[in-house]
Amino acid sequence: MKSAGLMDLFEVRLSIGDIQMFKPHRHAYKWAATKMGLAPEDCMMVAAHGWDVAGALWAGWRAAFLSRPGAQLYPLAPVPEIAEPDLAAIATYLVGLAA
Repeated sequence: MKSAGLMDLFEVRLSIGDIQMFKPHRHAYKWAATKMGLAPEDCMMVAAHGWDVAGALWAGWRAAFLSRPGAQLYPLAPVPEIAEPDLAAIATYLVGLAA
């Protein structure tokens, strides 16, 4: 995030280093929801890693899969509600939900 110049665009940055538990363990996502003061069902993971989407879904989060070339969903996980090839398509879908 630092080298991309994105650090100042986020109020809070969470790190699994704080809990010494790695994703996709569902407790990592539950910890993140708690840190943000949200119920898991009010959180959404947007990721291009199938294992990250799987972990979020197993923890009760909503999920969007960024289906970049070569990326694939984890076959033993539930299917996310959104699977699009780029962030613009995911954003368009999410804006449509709010309308």
